[in-house]
Amino acid sequence: MNVNIGQTLAERAHDQGHEIGLVEAATGKALTFQELNGRADALAWYLQAKGVRAGERVMLMVRPSADFICLTFALFKLGAVVILIDPGMGYRNLRRCIAGVQPQVFIGIPVAHLFRLLFPAPFRSVRVSFCCGPSLGLLGPDICQQAAVASQPFPAYPARADELAAIIFTTGSTGPPKGVRYEHGVFNAQLRLIRDYYHIGPGQIDQPGFPLFALFATALGARAVIPDMDPTRPARVDPRKFVRSLREQQVTYSFGSPAIWNVVSRYCQEQGIVLDCLQQVLMAGAPISGDLIARMQAILPPGARIHTPYGATESLPIVSIEGKEIVESTWPLSRQGHGICVGRPLPGIEVRVIALSDAPVPLWDDALCLPPGQIGEIVACGDVVTRAYENNEQENRLAKIADKGSFWHRMGDLGYLDGLGRLWFCGRRAHRVETGAGTLFTIPCEAIVNEHPDVARSALVGIADTAHPGRQQAVMIVEPVRTKKINRERLLDEVRELATGNLLTSSIRLFLIHPDFPVDIRHNAKIFREQLSAWAQKQLQGRS
Repeated sequence: MNVNIGQTLAERAHDQGHEIGLVEAATGKALTFQELNGRADALAWYLQAKGVRAGERVMLMVRPSADFICLTFALFKLGAVVILIDPGMGYRNLRRCIAGVQPQVFIGIPVAHLFRLLFPAPFRSVRVSFCCGPSLGLLGPDICQQAAVASQPFPAYPARADELAAIIFTTGSTGPPKGVRYEHGVFNAQLRLIRDYYHIGPGQIDQPGFPLFALFATALGARAVIPDMDPTRPARVDPRKFVRSLREQQVTYSFGSPAIWNVVSRYCQEQGIVLDCLQQVLMAGAPISGDLIARMQAILPPGARIHTPYGATESLPIVSIEGKEIVESTWPLSRQGHGICVGRPLPGIEVRVIALSDAPVPLWDDALCLPPGQIGEIVACGDVVTRAYENNEQENRLAKIADKGSFWHRMGDLGYLDGLGRLWFCGRRAHRVETGAGTLFTIPCEAIVNEHPDVARSALVGIADTAHPGRQQAVMIVEPVRTKKINRERLLDEVRELATGNLLTSSIRLFLIHPDFPVDIRHNAKIFREQLSAWAQKQLQGRS
């Protein structure tokens, strides 16, 4: 059975050919499904004529746009493997990731070609390259101008479910970014789950804050509106532009990181704006507060639904919960240090919590599972769960557990299941702090000090305990709110008192203030605690 994700666009063109399939908010360009599919076919024919073949790895460095969508579908149709890397991850990580996947074909905008010229070593495997965009001929002709019209439909490569479709890199929030192998079957499973659970399809209009979700929308027959924003800097989104396109295009649902919705919700409240057209909002990528959901509820029409799907690049989505349940039921417990409730497993997905370990677990055993209420590592099994990382056997051994022809993926996240079958997130495995008084988990402990009105957010980190090798000292770092003039010493005293008064945080003795936490590129919300730990170590050494 051919499950090539690329042929979904041809199906949409057949069923909804004259309907608008994509709009670029920045340019106003609008393309029908028929036009999108025609351009994808033309690009596929052009690339094939230039020698690009099924199975070849193609590094795609093109900004979110109609060109990005058409090129991606063209490559899927060819059977090529699309490599997607966040350009904002930093030059060092970017070079390392490119070298690790060894692309044979490179397609990029002019500035990406300049990057290649400046750093040629990671691109040594590239045998042919194409420029997307005008470069006065210096970098070759614009591929999208060269392949403007398809003479006939391009027959999609007959892909099997287990054939590689893409390599997508993680954010690197707990170490170097890893390339996740996405098979055609995984993409199809994601499409089915998104379509059936969130009821996304023809008649819907999507404005995704993450480029990959525009591909899902188009494949499902929904109109995709590419917002006028830099996807590598979601926290810096211009809310006026984002809201303008939501309203002008009558967007019905939108996916974005909490960093986007935090900015947009505050802007709408300040301006008295209600987004009457928006019926569904999906937020993911980092822990989401009940306060943000409440603000979102205030700017949405009655009956609109907010979902906070949980997962990772390796497995998305696996669990989901509605905002209404968070605000009314789980958020009050989260504020008391119970963790963040991320919901119940989605149809076809199994989720378990196993005993905490940093070592590989080669074979599954039901005895690994912990009872409800006990914190351990979250593991998942299902058809949206990817099988492996690219060229990274060490991480594969750590992340996968074989189970009678199937496997479980270790999320690297800690949490527990409650008596209602809901999953609660308590932080990353790598971020737990092992002290002499016991193990501290980031999300529950941070919730306690986040209750202080002058604390914007906090981060629990561990530093070396020189008096007790193998153990750590816990440090609670707070980032003050920026709208007030803060007395730093008073704030630290009050945070210390707040922590001392709670059993979860009473053992913490070290407290620091940091003006602006380092966060991940993709969501601008995941805190880089490793960087804060190194910073804290230096700060405290300077005091001694």
